[in-house]
Amino acid sequence: MARINLHDLAPLALDATLRDLVKPPFRAKQIEEWMHVRGVASFDAMTNIPKELRAQLADHFTLEFPRIVEVTPPAPDGSRKYLFALNDGNRIESVYMPMGERTSVCLSSQAGCAVGCTFCVTGFFGAGRNLTPSEMVGQFFTIVHEHHLALEQMNVVFMGMGEPLLNFENVVATLDILYRNVAPKRITLSTSGIIPGIDDLAKLPRRPNLAVSINAPDRKRREEIMPITKKYPLDELMASLRRFPLEKGREITIEYVLIAGYNDAASDAIALAKLIRGLHAKVNAIPLNEDPNLPAWMKRPGDRAIDRFVDTLVKHDVHVTVRRSKGRDIAAACGQLRGKSEPRRRKSA
Repeated sequence: MARINLHDLAPLALDATLRDLVKPPFRAKQIEEWMHVRGVASFDAMTNIPKELRAQLADHFTLEFPRIVEVTPPAPDGSRKYLFALNDGNRIESVYMPMGERTSVCLSSQAGCAVGCTFCVTGFFGAGRNLTPSEMVGQFFTIVHEHHLALEQMNVVFMGMGEPLLNFENVVATLDILYRNVAPKRITLSTSGIIPGIDDLAKLPRRPNLAVSINAPDRKRREEIMPITKKYPLDELMASLRRFPLEKGREITIEYVLIAGYNDAASDAIALAKLIRGLHAKVNAIPLNEDPNLPAWMKRPGDRAIDRFVDTLVKHDVHVTVRRSKGRDIAAACGQLRGKSEPRRRKSA
């Protein structure tokens, strides 16, 4: 019989699981702290827990994390990409991104992705499967330990492989664990626009920041490069975003991948500004990360085109940031590291 990985349990479920097995009750709190604060991957690391109890726990449970199989050399900005192996042979990616006084860790939520965005290398691997909470928090704590990071200085972004809102229950359990160390306002979940998932996220008592991949200011072009959005039309998505609750000081991030000659014209910026008018949001303009696995016509715009697009947004009173280059030297876009070691096998839409 397979042992349960305790890292798959959100805090309340963990407490319920340990309640009858662990005595006295304060021992369960100690175990929870070893797991959710220190992020240990073995019971032997719990040095203030009696040896007999550690052995008993190991008989019933595991604390296993994904295994590192490759780490890129640091990019000029310090970013590094991690390739992890899972027990079933799947491989997933995470990115370590130092940013001054804070550090961001980019996590994957699926091994592959069913969304099939044409500009994203992860789509070449097909749908894959949902990651468990232990596989997601394992990415986080492994990178924290590798770089001896202070938890109070961490940001977390679910912008790696997969669509988080298609793995809703496991992602919510992972968020409940991460909240032990990282405030919700320091965590961002990026979605391609899964409307039922956005609406369910809105009902949670604690919510991460929301980032939504738009990538074209009109329905036709958006559906051309993001086929799944035919199921979640742009006008219905915008209505969902307008009813999403935002705490004071928070805003929705509109992610917009800039593709040369396709969606990077000044007229596109004007249309995007009109689309999000009245929404408490900022635009994150993301020049395309080129990759051999992507369609040949997809190219990164030149700097002048990027500046023109951004300047047009600013002139129309849009708060905009530009993701210029962090991680480009380490193939940090979703799936690029895995794509170098596995054959191209994109499934047709």
